Amino acid sequence: MPHSVSAKKRLRQNLRARDRNRAIKSEIKSELKKVLAALTSGDVAAAREQFKVLARKADRAAAKRTIHPNRAARIKSRVSARVKAVAGGAPAKAAGKA
Repeated sequence: MPHSVSAKKRLRQNLRARDRNRAIKSEIKSELKKVLAALTSGDVAAAREQFKVLARKADRAAAKRTIHPNRAARIKSRVSARVKAVAGGAPAKAAGKA
């Protein structure tokens, strides 16, 4: 436990930031699942719309350094490739993370 006033304040700030960061990361994962679900069902239009939301949230999280910018780019790249593969008629990979 912190003893000084400043250490106690930092602990409060860190707890709030941790909750905020966890919520943002969870939203990104939820959006990713929505895109992948739309792709498995074959709904390309819905997948594209969900991908836009996913990309926006990933970029914002990267800008705030909640996630690494390269991770945001990697997520967008992999999901975009899957959306394009399904839109083009080629079967997308069923297994593995996006």
